[in-house]
Amino acid sequence: MPSVPEPAVAMADALRWFIVTPASPYPSTPMTSNEAAHSPLYLSLLAETAQIGWPELERFFARGILLHVARDLDLVSVAEAIASDDTTQVTQWLSSGLLERIQAETAADFAARDPNLWAVVVSPWVCVQERE
Repeated sequence: MPSVPEPAVAMADALRWFIVTPASPYPSTPMTSNEAAHSPLYLSLLAETAQIGWPELERFFARGILLHVARDLDLVSVAEAIASDDTTQVTQWLSSGLLERIQAETAADFAARDPNLWAVVVSPWVCVQERE
């Protein structure tokens, strides 16, 4: 049986990562073990999460579909729970005040300060979180 030349073995080992590893939202970096633990929905929502200014969010506030996510929570995990209809978890966050519709006071504060906001759409909702 002919042996496989060393360079071919090394190339096969290098390519195996691309063949067996699921796609990361950041294709130029290898998937971390933490990302591997997330669902495809989480990774999809993560890829759709972006920084946004308050002026772009005001129309969603006016329509009553803007949800404020507390800094203590993972924005994408909250969006995933909403998209997955995890009513137990969402109800718990709502009851504890960690997730709520943006109130007029918060909207006025955001308009005055223009903070660092990140958002993700989980139709019909837009989840927004202030970051430092």
